[in-house]
Amino acid sequence: MKQKLIIILIFILAILIIAYFKLIYQKVSQPSFSNSNLNKTTMNKKILMVIAFKDFRDEEYFVPKEILEKNGFIIETTSNQKGLAIGADGGEVEISKTIKEIDIKDYEGVVFVGGPGMAKELDNLDFQKLAQEFFKENKLVSAICIAPALLAKAKVLEGKNATVWSSPLDKSPIKILKDNRANYLEQKVVRDGNLITANGPEAAEEFGNEIVNYFK
Repeated sequence: MKQKLIIILIFILAILIIAYFKLIYQKVSQPSFSNSNLNKTTMNKKILMVIAFKDFRDEEYFVPKEILEKNGFIIETTSNQKGLAIGADGGEVEISKTIKEIDIKDYEGVVFVGGPGMAKELDNLDFQKLAQEFFKENKLVSAICIAPALLAKAKVLEGKNATVWSSPLDKSPIKILKDNRANYLEQKVVRDGNLITANGPEAAEEFGNEIVNYFK
């Protein structure tokens, strides 16, 4: 009788141990499955990043780019000329296709990167036209730092919430947004429909993550 009781207790203990390890396995494997689904939703989606050929802001390019690539996006970069683009802090990007060679049908969205170089391109009609084309097709149009001012001049921020870089000594980018009927918000990152804007390099990570969230 005592032996039978011991056998029964061992049997019950074995069942409990099996159930415990099965539960642990399910908990460990579940996040992996979720990440797999995220990659499937973004895999092969191409995003176009637009930079000034000289003096683009390095953090605003490389940080969002890394975030997007880690989430399964394919990144292509363009500018107004081919060759080796140089960032304000010395970063290098090889440009193989100019703005005029871009077919927006190949991309899910566009990211305009800021920096001193982009400040000189705010009236660049090729840059503005590209923003307009993405916007008209209801694709993602995003910009960081000074680049939202380019979107404002392209008339894609009319009636939209947006942010932009400024400093205590230079409020002109805010004026550009307001003069072009954008609703300026003093925030790091602002999303309004298919428009995402950010106010500078300190917002680069949040900006990149918001783009990822847009496509979820």
